[in-house]
Amino acid sequence: MENKTSDEVNTLKTKFFSVWHNVKYSWALKSKTSFSRNSPVLLLGKFYHFKAEDDDSATEACCEAADEDSVMGNIEAFRKDFASRVWLTYREELPPLPSSTLTSDCGWGCMLRAGQMMLAQALILHFLGRDWTWSEAMSLQPLDTETWTTTAAKRLVASLEASLQSSPRPSDEGSPPTHQAQARGSAEEAEAHLKEMYHRTLVSWFGDSPSALLGLHRLVRMGLTMGKQAGDWYGPAVVAHILKQAVEEAMDPGLAGITAYVSQDCTVYSADVIDSHRAPRAGPASAERSDAPPSPQSDQPVSASAPSDSRAVIVLIPVRLGGEKTNPDYFNFVKRILSLEYCIGIIGGKPKQACYFVGFQDDSLIYMDPHYCQSFVDVSTSDFPLQSYHCPSPKKMPFSRMDPSCTIGAAAVSKGEIPRVHFYARSWQRLQPVCRPDLGEERLALHP
Repeated sequence: MENKTSDEVNTLKTKFFSVWHNVKYSWALKSKTSFSRNSPVLLLGKFYHFKAEDDDSATEACCEAADEDSVMGNIEAFRKDFASRVWLTYREELPPLPSSTLTSDCGWGCMLRAGQMMLAQALILHFLGRDWTWSEAMSLQPLDTETWTTTAAKRLVASLEASLQSSPRPSDEGSPPTHQAQARGSAEEAEAHLKEMYHRTLVSWFGDSPSALLGLHRLVRMGLTMGKQAGDWYGPAVVAHILKQAVEEAMDPGLAGITAYVSQDCTVYSADVIDSHRAPRAGPASAERSDAPPSPQSDQPVSASAPSDSRAVIVLIPVRLGGEKTNPDYFNFVKRILSLEYCIGIIGGKPKQACYFVGFQDDSLIYMDPHYCQSFVDVSTSDFPLQSYHCPSPKKMPFSRMDPSCTIGAAAVSKGEIPRVHFYARSWQRLQPVCRPDLGEERLALHP
């Protein structure tokens, strides 16, 4: 009888907190993010300058601004690049999560969402390349113009579907183009269609259903083996190991050429990374699942294909950059990490509030925030809406507020190539591979 009463109390608590979190995180706060025109902005290894050649003023330009006159330098390119990154946030009305009655991750799943975003960026690099941008990125509306409640999200989706159905088709009038122009146009359209197919398939891998290969349900199920329950708060190191397991166990041909490596004690052993690159995937062969998202196969682009005896390797490095607070000596270290062309970001955040760091300007970090509650999207349909998986509004945070615990991500090996992987030590000097006679291998050390 006591057990039954206890279960009922826990169920009531779960429902109460679920309702509270849905209300708390269903509103987009009206906060504009301003960027200085006089300082470069870095986003995942790419630099952007907002200052126009004839502009000497010290005013600020807001990347959310809708007024075209306020766009200076190549701020449009930055906005499109940022909005093209995959954005994964809290969701409600989900199928119940493993070993729980929870149907939302509001209030506790932010680190898992941040990890998903970092993994999604690695997959974008592998399949689409760093220069890829989403064709509809500039059509996204700023978050402060609408609230992301269930009703609002449904209205937004309905309006987008209506606008797509009513959009005019290209006119057939006029003189026909030459055969060469037709061929060029057809090739460009085919390439764009292929990239959009990869984009949609990639997003579907992170869907909020039990069958999604890299979705929240799969990550929570793997967390159970590490002592984490749905509703618990996950740290960046635990999420790194969960992501590694999720990638290795993904039963899809599209992910068969990718694996992950998690460093131990802030040390990346180059021999282990190379072994991960060369070794065949352990476990059963990539089997076809009827409930798995569609995966591009026959139309796979050359850049995404990998030899059968090699795989792309995602390197995840859990670190701690100080004691209770981040040591200011590591601010430049973080900047240099985010400046690397093969960096896929950093998951960390503020204490008990995770986020995905993707860049910086001056003394502020630029990040993607998972703390918005959006409605469940069924990614099993072929034309599910993509708008809620892209964020038009970057946020900034002072380096001093950064939690010292974080996980650094790098695409160390991609597309069959093995670039030299460098990280920065405390002395801020490039760290070359060091011979370890006792281990008989090279290592790349990162000792915060």
